[in-house]
Amino acid sequence: MPQDLHPILRDEIYRIAGAALRNAFYHARARRVEVEIRYDTRQLRVRVRDDGIGIGADMLSHGGGAGHFGFRGMREGAKSIGGQLEVWSKHGAGTEVELTLHASAAYGTPVGQRFRSSLGR
Repeated sequence: MPQDLHPILRDEIYRIAGAALRNAFYHARARRVEVEIRYDTRQLRVRVRDDGIGIGADMLSHGGGAGHFGFRGMREGAKSIGGQLEVWSKHGAGTEVELTLHASAAYGTPVGQRFRSSLGR
């Protein structure tokens, strides 16, 4: 069941998922893209999976091409909200990007209080 998220968390999750979708549509030449959002009791999980051409190990290790948000930016965004980003890919076999946040960070009051405090509210 969907949960309310603090707007800052929601926006960063949207940005990360959007980057994963853009990569699938613009770079992977995927025929099929799946997005799964799970509001589990232990964690929030957002997964984007495609059947595209995959990503070479060099691109994954460098975090993306110049001028792109890239995986480095996605990982930094995940870290900034207390989440973790995992990327699995094999050249010719598609890519899966998974963002997870502990439920207490995603849905809980402490995160909302932390963000409200940092915003002076």
